[in-house]
Amino acid sequence: MSKVIWEPQPRQAIFQSQGAYECLYGGAAGGGKSDALLAEALRQVHLKNYRALILRKTYPQLSELIDRSRDIYKLSYPRARYNDSKHCWRFPSGAKIYFGSMQHTKDRINYQGKRYDFIAFDELTHFTWDEYSYMFSRNRPSGPGTRVYIRATTNPGGIGHGWVKDRFITPVPPLTPIIDDYNVATPEGKIITMKRKRIFVPSTVFDNKKLLENDPNYLANLAMMPEAEKNALLYGSWDSFDGQVFTEWVNDPEHYDDHKLTHVINPFKIPAHWKIMRSFDFGYSKPFSVGWYAIDENGKVYRIKEYYGCTGTPNVGVKMDPVQIAAEIKRIENDDPMLKGKQIRGVADPSIFDESRGESVARMMSRSPNFIYWDGGDNTRIPGKMQFHYRFAFDEGGECMFQVFNTCKHFIRTIPILVYDDKHVEDINTDMEEHIYDECRYLLMEHPISPRANKRTKKRMDDPLDLHTETKNDYLFFGMRG
Repeated sequence: MSKVIWEPQPRQAIFQSQGAYECLYGGAAGGGKSDALLAEALRQVHLKNYRALILRKTYPQLSELIDRSRDIYKLSYPRARYNDSKHCWRFPSGAKIYFGSMQHTKDRINYQGKRYDFIAFDELTHFTWDEYSYMFSRNRPSGPGTRVYIRATTNPGGIGHGWVKDRFITPVPPLTPIIDDYNVATPEGKIITMKRKRIFVPSTVFDNKKLLENDPNYLANLAMMPEAEKNALLYGSWDSFDGQVFTEWVNDPEHYDDHKLTHVINPFKIPAHWKIMRSFDFGYSKPFSVGWYAIDENGKVYRIKEYYGCTGTPNVGVKMDPVQIAAEIKRIENDDPMLKGKQIRGVADPSIFDESRGESVARMMSRSPNFIYWDGGDNTRIPGKMQFHYRFAFDEGGECMFQVFNTCKHFIRTIPILVYDDKHVEDINTDMEEHIYDECRYLLMEHPISPRANKRTKKRMDDPLDLHTETKNDYLFFGMRG
């Protein structure tokens, strides 16, 4: 008589029933992510040519996954064998499931020339976009009859939080497919349009009934955590997570007009007597950032406009030279009603004045016909970061000293997701998309303010127990028997 070794819980079954090429599962702690990923890798082990790869950022992080695989795989397939030196399970059919790591981006070349029908990332936000997207090229059939696709699990937070959120979370509601078209030119010049689908399946500890039955106090463990970590790990919030630098950040559309307890606001007409400044961080292969700021009588700073040199792919620049950037800055300042006719002083990264390798960026931008001038900014990193904290802090009345127009989409996208560096623990991780942060930092250091404590925070009001209303009949179940 066969015995069920492992069977998906309802939310795991939704994840495993998806037909999209990419699917992200999780968003909170305790949702049964690792089990679902390990089980999904078994789907095609009856095919002799099948090859799967399960990745974590570092090999030591794989130890728990490998230990759990011994429970599931060995009981499901008693004749399967694990090779410790190759980090590989071999199944009776000849199919293989490998465990791998990619601690540094350069480590992706370790997979060059290899092919895997199934690729899985455990804790996807620990990976960069370059690391994840490279593995698309390794995701191809190992033989006839296999299905080729990618799966991932994650909690919010980590160096990849921003691109993962942009790719899976922000565009559409959960469980809604995202379909992209890709045009491919053949050698004959014919254009073929290819479609790719991806989807996000959320889960929280409330979806893991077995865990809560075995340890109901686990809820208390998560509830006891600091606010940011609790919101991320208990509720699956992508706006609050472990390692987040600016935990003060609030983006509340309900207060875009009254400006209370929100850092993002609707645009308004800038009074004529307010000072206008411009700030700049140069980039070529990485994005450049130009921001325009209004400063009121009390020294409060408003980011009112931005010009960001990004291709649309995370952290990839448009490769514009300084003269082109200067020409566009001039055009913007001539055409935009908020900026036209204003005396605008510019401040920038002092490295743009470096002439040790030829004409400096600053000099190229100052030439005719553009005449865009800059002063060197204060590049002191930690004091600059602290200025963000002081200005983001709310007083008892819900007022802060920095707000941004909701038209500045890239500032709103990149600033809240910055995380701390593992080595320089007081500074941000500079491997992230931090160009707008740097550009704004130069501006804030021109107008430093005294320390201010954060007196008000926005509390989470929704009850996660009300988030999931599906019934058992909505799910597709499968079990593995040995």
